[in-house]
Amino acid sequence: MTSPSPVEELLEFCADAASTIQNECESIKHSADEFKESSLAGCGPAPVDLLSRQARQINTYYQSLQSTNTRPTEIAPEKRLLVSKRLDDIISISYSKFYAFLFKDLPACWRQLYTDASILKFCFNILWCPNVYGQLTGGSEAYQEQSDGASFELSELVKILDLALILAGAAGEQRGRRWINKALELLHVVWREMTSASVLERPAKRKKISLALDSPPSSNEIEIQDVFSTNGPFTPPVKSPINHVDVLSMDAFQEYMDNPSGSKLGPEPLIIRGSIRNWPAVTTNPWNRPSYLLSQTFDGRRLVPIEIGRSYVDEGWGQKIVTFGEFLREYIDPSLAIAQDSSNGEAASPPLQNKSIAYLAQHPLFTQLPTLRNDILIPDYCYTAPPPHPTDPSMDQPELEEPLLNAWFGPPGTITPLHTDPYHNILTQVVGRKYVRLYSPLNTERMLARGKENGVEMGNTSLMDVGIVEGWDALSDDDNDEGQLSKEDLVAFSEVPFLDCTLEPGDALYIPIGWWHYVRGLSVSFSVSFWWN
Repeated sequence: MTSPSPVEELLEFCADAASTIQNECESIKHSADEFKESSLAGCGPAPVDLLSRQARQINTYYQSLQSTNTRPTEIAPEKRLLVSKRLDDIISISYSKFYAFLFKDLPACWRQLYTDASILKFCFNILWCPNVYGQLTGGSEAYQEQSDGASFELSELVKILDLALILAGAAGEQRGRRWINKALELLHVVWREMTSASVLERPAKRKKISLALDSPPSSNEIEIQDVFSTNGPFTPPVKSPINHVDVLSMDAFQEYMDNPSGSKLGPEPLIIRGSIRNWPAVTTNPWNRPSYLLSQTFDGRRLVPIEIGRSYVDEGWGQKIVTFGEFLREYIDPSLAIAQDSSNGEAASPPLQNKSIAYLAQHPLFTQLPTLRNDILIPDYCYTAPPPHPTDPSMDQPELEEPLLNAWFGPPGTITPLHTDPYHNILTQVVGRKYVRLYSPLNTERMLARGKENGVEMGNTSLMDVGIVEGWDALSDDDNDEGQLSKEDLVAFSEVPFLDCTLEPGDALYIPIGWWHYVRGLSVSFSVSFWWN
C-alpha cells in the first residue's frame, strides 16, 4: 500500500479539521448544557451556528474532492466568495472581543473562535491554490508566472495561521496550536518538494537574491551565505566588570547561589562563558546566518510582532506585525536589501539614514516557530533552587512548571530600559554583542520607578535613561521623562554603584531576581532569556 503524498496528507488533514469543527459545533447547538466560556459554546449560539455552516460547506467540498476527485475550482465563484466573507466575518467578530477585555481576562471561547475560523479559512483557501501543489513547468514566462502565483498563495496561507498564533494564541484543546504547527509543517514539506522537483524544469535564468515582502523569494533562488554584520556605532566602556567564570556545573552554580558574599543581598550577577557552545544555534544551525533563519521561516514569510522605536518608554514607540523577511531586510541588516538590488541588476539603494529602530523583543518566538526551539537547550541552571527576592517577598511568583523563554532579536541601538523582573534570569547571547548594566535591589528606592502610566503599571521600570544620563544618547524634544527629574536627581543617580559588562556570543549572564538592568544592542544581536524560579 502506497503512503499518501505530502499534498494528499495535507488535504486529508484539512478535511478532518473541517469535519471535527462541524461536529463540535453541531454538538454544542444540540446540547442542553449551559454555555461555557472554556469552549466555543461560550460565544453564544449565533457565532457557533455561523461557524458550523461554514464548516459544513467546506466539509462538503472536501468530500466531493475525495469521492469524485473533482477539483473545487468548478464551484461557482460567488459561492466561494460567500464562504470566504462569512469566515472573515467570524474572525472580525471574535477579534473585536479582544479589545473589550484585557488579554488575560479574555474568555477563551473568543480566542478559540478566532482560531477555528482561521483554520477553516486555511483549509478553504488551500483548495484554490493549485500553484502550491503543482510542479512548476513551462517556458520562462510561464514558469515565472506560476512561481509568482505560488509564492503569493503560500504567503497568504502562512499569514492566516500566523495571525491565529500571534493574535489569538492558537486557542483550542482539540486543534489549536498543535493543529496549526502540524499544518505549517505539512505545508512546508509540500512547498519544498514542489520547488525541489521543479528546479530541474526551470528554464535557464539569471539567479538572484530575494528577501522582499512584496515579492516573496523562491527557495530556488541563491542563498545568502554571509553572516550578519558585527559592526556597531558605539560600545560603552565597561567600568565595573561583572565576575565571570568558564562553564559551570549545575552543582557549582547551586553552591554559588547558596553562598553569597552578602547575606542580605543574595547572589550577584555572574557571566558564565561557553555554556551554550554546543547549541545547534551556534554550531550546525547558525543563527548568525540570514540564510538559515530564512530557511526556517518559509523563506521569510512567517509573521512576527516587532516593536518600533528605540525603547518602549520613548515617545512614538509602537508595535506592528511584519514578515520575518521584511524585518531582516528593513531593520536588521540594510546590506541585505542592497544585495537584493545589486543581484537584480539595479543600482544599490543606500540605507535609510533616519530609519526607525525595530526590535523583536520579549516574544515567545519558539512557541510560534518550534524549529528554532530545537536549536537551543534550556540551561541546567534553570533547574536549580534559587533564593527568593532579597528585599521584597511580594515580588516572588508562584513556582513555574517550566522556564519561560523569550527571544530578543534586533539591530544595533536597541534598548531595553532600566527595569527589574519577577524571576531569576539566564540571558544567553547567541549572536552579536550587548552591553548590560545592573543595579542592586538594595538601591531600588534610588531607581525612581515610574508607577502607573496611561493605565499601565510601569512600577518595574525606572524613570532614568542610562544612555542619556551617561551622555551616550541625546535627549529628544519629545522625551519629557527627564523633565520630571531635577539635576539633583540625575547627579544622585549617577553616584549609584552598578555592575556592567559586554556580552559576547556564547556568554550566559545570570541576573538574580530583583536586580535592575539596562540592556543595549551593540551590533545585530540575537539573545534568548530564560526566566525561572
